[in-house]
Amino acid sequence: MDTRNKEKEMTKRLMDEKFTLFMETVDNRFCNFVSQINEYLTANGCKCDIKLQKSGYVVSYVLNSKRTLATFISRKTGMKIRIYPEHIGEYQNFLDTLPEKAKKEIKKASVCKRLIHPDDCNPKCIMGYTFILDGEQYQKCRYMAFQLTLSEENNPYIKQFLEKEL
Repeated sequence: MDTRNKEKEMTKRLMDEKFTLFMETVDNRFCNFVSQINEYLTANGCKCDIKLQKSGYVVSYVLNSKRTLATFISRKTGMKIRIYPEHIGEYQNFLDTLPEKAKKEIKKASVCKRLIHPDDCNPKCIMGYTFILDGEQYQKCRYMAFQLTLSEENNPYIKQFLEKEL
């Protein structure tokens, strides 16, 4: 085995270990769902990147080495997934089908300062999203807009959301 293959194998083993440690922090009710999402995203070309931060593990899925598609994050209120829907304009009607609790989370998310007043935010910040939900237009921060709590009710919609984005 050449050096490059050894490095790849070691990296894969390390990522598997990190993912196992992350899974130990996931609420037992959602372990199966988180595993399914991990398998689905990695099978569809996403690279899994795992970091340990003060609040817990941050598990990101990067598509084509360029853009983050989704990130699992730990919060005091529970495990969340932050979705970065680059193509939201193509399927924004889907948002109207989300459970009311998910819609409430989206509606209460921070506005995107850069979309409203470009000089009010860091010029390096990637702009947020403009979309319509329940007939009303929103301009939300990309880091807060689609940060959905894992729940029995939300999980099927989270999966559909990710499928639409791929």
